[in-house]
Amino acid sequence: MMRFLWFIYYCLVFIWECLKANLDGAYRVIHPGLPMNPGIVKVKTSLRSDLALTLLANSLTLKPGTMTVDIDKDNGFLYIHWIDVKTQDVDKASELIVKRFESILKKVFK
Repeated sequence: MMRFLWFIYYCLVFIWECLKANLDGAYRVIHPGLPMNPGIVKVKTSLRSDLALTLLANSLTLKPGTMTVDIDKDNGFLYIHWIDVKTQDVDKASELIVKRFESILKKVFK
C-alpha cells in the first residue's frame, strides 16, 4: 500500500516539475534573446532495477528541456541532454536533474 501512495506522490511531483519546465520553455520562446547553453551531461543514479531506471529516464524525457540520451546501468549513469546546462559536475548535475525523482522512486521500488 505504501508503495502505491509513494507512486501517487511521484505522479504529483512529476506533474508539478513538468508544469515548471513547460513555463520555463514558454518563457524561452517568448524571450528568444535569452541565452541557452544546451549540452549533454552525465548524472549519477543509485537506481538499479530496469523498471525504476526506465521510469526515471522517461520522466526526464517527458519534461521539456531534458531528454535521456543513454543509460549506463552497470555504472549507474544517465546521459541527459539539457537545454540550459548549469554545470558539468556529475554530482551537482545529478542534484539538479534527478535527485527529487530518484528519492521518491527509491521508496516506490524498495
